[in-house]
Order: sequence, then C-alpha cells, then structure tokens
Amino acid sequence: MKISIIKIGGNVIDDPEKLEEFLHQFAKFPGFKILVHGGGVMASRFGESLGVMPEMVDGRRITDKETLDIVTMVYAGLINKNLVASLQALGVNAIGMTGADGNAIRSEKRPFKEIDYGFVGDVKEINTTLIKQLLDADLVPVFNAITHDAHGQLLNTNADSIASALATSLATKHEVNLYFCFNKSGVLVDERNENSIIPLINEDIYAELRKENVIHSGMIPKLDNAFVALEKGVHHVWIGKAENLLLSTKGKISGTVIERHRYDLY
Repeated sequence: MKISIIKIGGNVIDDPEKLEEFLHQFAKFPGFKILVHGGGVMASRFGESLGVMPEMVDGRRITDKETLDIVTMVYAGLINKNLVASLQALGVNAIGMTGADGNAIRSEKRPFKEIDYGFVGDVKEINTTLIKQLLDADLVPVFNAITHDAHGQLLNTNADSIASALATSLATKHEVNLYFCFNKSGVLVDERNENSIIPLINEDIYAELRKENVIHSGMIPKLDNAFVALEKGVHHVWIGKAENLLLSTKGKISGTVIERHRYDLY
C-alpha cells in the first residue's frame, strides 16, 4: 500500500481562499492519504481574545492548562470538524481524529529539562492497525494536534511531529511519502523573498543553514522531523506551498525536497 501523509499549516487554515484551494487539491490527490493539521494561528488568536497570550520556544507552544483547553477546542473542534465537513462536500469520506480516538496516537508528557513545556506530548506509539483499517474502509483520517497519554490526559503535540510519526510508523510495512504544506514556496533563504527557494536540502546543507541562522524557528521542527522520517524509512519528503501540492506529484520543481545523502539510499 502506498500512503501519503499530508500536513497543512495554520497559516493556510487561517486563509479561507488558500484553504479552499488546498482542499480541492487534497480531494484530487491520488491514492491512500491522511491529512494532519495544526491551527496555531487561530489558537493564538482565540487565546489572546480570552487574555491567554501564546508563549513559543523554537516554534513550539508552551501549554499550560488554560492553553490546553483552548487548543483542544480549536484544533479538535472548530478546525477539525470544519475540515471534515468541507472534505465531505468535495466527495472525500473524511473522519476527524484526535490521538485519543481509537487509541490512534499515544504520547507522553514531555519531561521538564531546561524548559517546562507544560501539557505537551511527545509521540510514543501509533496504532497502525487502526489506521490501516480506516484506509481499507475508504475513509480518509484527518488528524489534529491533540493526543493522549492513555491515562486520561490530553496533550498538545506538534502537528509536524505527528505527521512524521505517522509516516515512520506506517513506513515499516508500506511505501510512505510525507508532504508539509504551508504558505511559503518551500524552505527560503530570505523569508520575505518567495524566489529564494532552496530546492534541495540534505543533512550537510541543513547544518550549514542553521549555523548561518538562515532557517527561522518555525521551520526547524519541520526539517528536524523530515530527517527523522527519512532515517526511519519514509520514501520521500516535500515542503512547499499548499496550492502546489498536486504539482509535487508530477515531478515538477514546486517546493523543497528533503533527502539523505545518496550513499545512505542504497
């Protein structure tokens, strides 16, 4: 089975026109597929309206109890169900999922080290049997960024990490491609210049870009997870603009391809 894991970023979710275009492309995307979404932009806005200001470290959200309540309502409720409803209207039999549903994704609360992230989860186990059953039933899972610890506690989990964990777990038995879709053309040298795209990144290029502070904080989790996914058997990782998703399946240069060194591929 060939499976595509497609992650959509909060900046696209927050833009009705871009989101509509993406959903039409996702509906046309061939083969078995899973959608993973965040929604940090909307969650931050809702939090601010309630007097709960977002706190971020290296692109990751500090999640106290109040923030957990907000992100659960926004991710698992408002955003997830609207995405599912929109996909149903496009003929995609989508099913909205948190990690707690069907014990799909179990996480552990991130231990306190230098930074206390609060109710933030690190993925520990993916229920691949359940996910394959859903795909075999012609359902399209739509996962949000809420997982659970199997002891009754919900946890806010980075959506890029969820997408990567889904991809690597399924890659043990299937050919899996991983796509990170957001509002930029790919990984950029200059965040303000859409033409400064980096078409290919491997480990050495990534290390140099980070050393030179070219990679901004929000991109670091995406690239970290991309390399972890490749190391664990994922076939292909792509990062690019949401509206270019279908172009990426046709071999056209439309984003940034992440790959390991060639000698690691044989």
